[in-house]
Amino acid sequence: MKPYNFLLFDIDDTILDFTATEKSTLSTLFEQQGIVLTDEIEYSYERINQSLWQAFERGEINRTEIFASRFPLLFEELNLDIDGLLFEKNYRHFLNHGHDLVDGSLELLQELSSRHSIYAVTNGISKTQYQRMEAANLLPLFEDIFVSEDTGYQKPMKSYFDYVFNRIPNFSIDHALIIGDSLSSDILGGQAVGIDTCWFNPNLKPANPLIKPTYQIKKLDELHGIINKKTFA
Repeated sequence: MKPYNFLLFDIDDTILDFTATEKSTLSTLFEQQGIVLTDEIEYSYERINQSLWQAFERGEINRTEIFASRFPLLFEELNLDIDGLLFEKNYRHFLNHGHDLVDGSLELLQELSSRHSIYAVTNGISKTQYQRMEAANLLPLFEDIFVSEDTGYQKPMKSYFDYVFNRIPNFSIDHALIIGDSLSSDILGGQAVGIDTCWFNPNLKPANPLIKPTYQIKKLDELHGIINKKTFA
């Protein structure tokens, strides 16, 4: 097994449990509107939001368009008289302070950071990601953090990965591994630039025959069976 000295971790739903934070945030905000967050509402939001983020990953829209349209589109679909832009503002406020951890992620990073060079590779808003990572005591564990807003590009764009690789000292693509939960972002992006990939798939989502991760794991501690603990000179 080749030694992986450079470990590139996605953040949302790989290290931080974004799904848990988002669900709590949405429940609170809908409760303030006197509305129970039902499975049907949650499904509608997820469908609209995922569609917009996928368009963003393809370079068809920018982040501002996502934030300006997802809740207005949701409330229009649900026939609810709610200010979608104000809802988005409140949503971002709550989200900035959410820092639920994926089980075992902090312990894994603490152990790996003593022997490997660890970097964060994440799409999103810089202020939000840094606040959440700081609240979860993650910042000292990363040698650098690459947020799409700061780079000017986003996963899975080749330009994003070129930006990252050019800023990692002594980087070797042959000794690097990207770990993430998104096939369309982390795995497809890694596959396109020739870096080994590890798909974190705790919910056993169906595979895509066109996107082939080098490895697949259900639990983060399975990384120990993949990562060669030797480093190279």
